[in-house]
Amino acid sequence: MFESLEETVARHAVITEKLFQPELAAKELAELNKERARLEPIVEAYRVLKEKQAELLGNKALLEDKDAELRAMAKDEVTRLEPEITALEEQLKVLLLPRDPNDDKDVILEIRAGTGGDEASLFAGDLFTMYGRYALLMGWQVELLSSSEGTKGGFKEVVAAVRGQGAYSKLKQEAGVHRVQRVPETEAQGRIHTSAATVAVLPEAEETDVDIKPDDLDWQTMRAGGAGGQHVNKTESAVRLTHRPSGIVVVCMQERSQQKNRTIALRLLSTKLLEKQRAEEAAREAAARKGQVGSGDRSEKIRTYNFPQDRCTDHRVGHTAHNLARLMTGDIEPFLSVVRTKLQAEQLAADEG
Repeated sequence: MFESLEETVARHAVITEKLFQPELAAKELAELNKERARLEPIVEAYRVLKEKQAELLGNKALLEDKDAELRAMAKDEVTRLEPEITALEEQLKVLLLPRDPNDDKDVILEIRAGTGGDEASLFAGDLFTMYGRYALLMGWQVELLSSSEGTKGGFKEVVAAVRGQGAYSKLKQEAGVHRVQRVPETEAQGRIHTSAATVAVLPEAEETDVDIKPDDLDWQTMRAGGAGGQHVNKTESAVRLTHRPSGIVVVCMQERSQQKNRTIALRLLSTKLLEKQRAEEAAREAAARKGQVGSGDRSEKIRTYNFPQDRCTDHRVGHTAHNLARLMTGDIEPFLSVVRTKLQAEQLAADEG
């Protein structure tokens, strides 16, 4: 591990020096800044670790000193430093885990109402609001790409692009079934209902990621439905795109311009094809891994939002937080950070096993 860390420190130093070269092209400058930002937390944690290790050695040497008071102070310092060093070593192990090549990509976020009828649609809308506000707090941009509203509010389905540094790396663990337990506003008897919504988090494809042949595409146009006045009923602005080789179908009716809907449909198709490739690669790796039990698919019911008990529980790592009202306003980074860290620790343990 330490050999790898020294290489990381050396690379960080090289990048830092390069960044001061005035002849750097804009593209190379952006790439170097991105790499430096990725290496920075590793280099900083390693710097602190080496400082504490040197401090520990010095205090261990003082344990043999003739001065009893000095020995007692050194013993206290050793007791403090040893767990801190262990924690830093574990942190560095996680930081050195192989990076997901998609971590720097933007995101296509898809939320669909599941079981629970109108309440599921309302919950899907609440989740979309929560992630939208979280994105704003993170300094990201959100672009609504497609939506189908529920009969009493919320969404039957909503698709949006989320763009910003670290969007996929911070949101990817959100994919799966989210369950809510609460008393619906329309419930006269005060009974608690359980409903669900599914969340998909896909790394948005770039132009070079997938090769789409025009001959493989089947385009259909249709009249958009829902809100929008008379205009949408008189023009065939909505599009349905089928990719024949994969069977993937994309429908887009968000924009009044058919051309804009075609552009969005192609973006969504590219992202779904990239995700299909990624899933197939992951399946092949899983099948090749010796001693694996099951598929490792943990997408079912990843989280429960229990309003009567004012708690949110992530079932994958057993983490629970309270104050749901705050979480639903988008203040979810502390909660998501704990989930990410525990999932990374599990991955580290599996790799070491």
